[in-house]
Amino acid sequence: MVAFSNTKGGNIIVGVDNDSNIIGLSGDDINRLNQLISNAATENVKPSINPFTEIIKVGDKKILVISVQEGYNKPYCTNEGIYLVKVGSDKRKISQEELQRLFQESKKIMADKSIISDSSLKDIDKKLLSEFYQKTFNKKIESAEIGINKILENLYLAKNGNLTLAGLLLFGKNPQRLQPVFKIKAISYFGNDPAGTKFRDSDDITGNLLDQFKKGMGFLTRNLRKIQVNENFNIEGEIEIPIVALEELLINALMHRDYFISSPIILFIFDNRVEIISPGRLPNNLTIENIKNGVSISRNQVIMSFASKILPYRGVGTGIIRALRSYNKIEFINDIETERFKVIIHRV
Repeated sequence: MVAFSNTKGGNIIVGVDNDSNIIGLSGDDINRLNQLISNAATENVKPSINPFTEIIKVGDKKILVISVQEGYNKPYCTNEGIYLVKVGSDKRKISQEELQRLFQESKKIMADKSIISDSSLKDIDKKLLSEFYQKTFNKKIESAEIGINKILENLYLAKNGNLTLAGLLLFGKNPQRLQPVFKIKAISYFGNDPAGTKFRDSDDITGNLLDQFKKGMGFLTRNLRKIQVNENFNIEGEIEIPIVALEELLINALMHRDYFISSPIILFIFDNRVEIISPGRLPNNLTIENIKNGVSISRNQVIMSFASKILPYRGVGTGIIRALRSYNKIEFINDIETERFKVIIHRV
């Protein structure tokens, strides 16, 4: 029941053996089992759940079906503190990263609110912070009645003298000094094989989120073709994939990636496609069809709350819609097994 609650739910069938033979249950069995299930769901599953039981008659025999829904209060554990998930026909214990993501799904913890040890106000780009403060509050940060440290704490960008991950990524001078994997690894290949050994261009794109966005767009624009759109030879051509689509998809990766996963964003350019690979599958029950229709679930709430003041980001779930309207040769893959979200932009 714990494993089902932490995954996608499922059914437990009582009265059938391992060879799928129907053994059946007596009336006394059913009464005893209903009490046992109720006690287990209340006392042995933490937090408690409410499974639904149903008696089904097959011929002259009765079986009991216990339906366990995916939980809304993840993560669930046994009364001994063991966290489990369902994997195929079996179950297994949850890794530390999986446990963090389950807490994240239930909004109990957020990666961007986590404290970065060894960080301090010295890691802040004060010019960028001042520009943001002026734009947001229409006054200079020096005129604030409280100090910068208190301002950062009030905005969930710092705590007890340390920056949060959001503070570091939004306003850090060199975030990769403390969090080296939170960057973009970009490669432009010859051909279409990611295992190829020849590339045109390669870059480790670092800096705060604004830096990464600008450098990432620079990498894309210099490695994609320019297409002549009219007969005037002297007018610079337009990039083969619309800028609006590239901007929206790159921002989407930076805003919505899972920062509990210690991996960079991957940006590959092949002869026939561009791939943007973000760590982390779609959160909660979000689907590809959902995001195509503008449905959005906030994974990094602090980062998103500031992004519209720093990046060309609107934060209302319309980015994917704008990308598809500007260019319809875009494919989305939500890879649950490898915990990655891949965007494939096909080149004409």
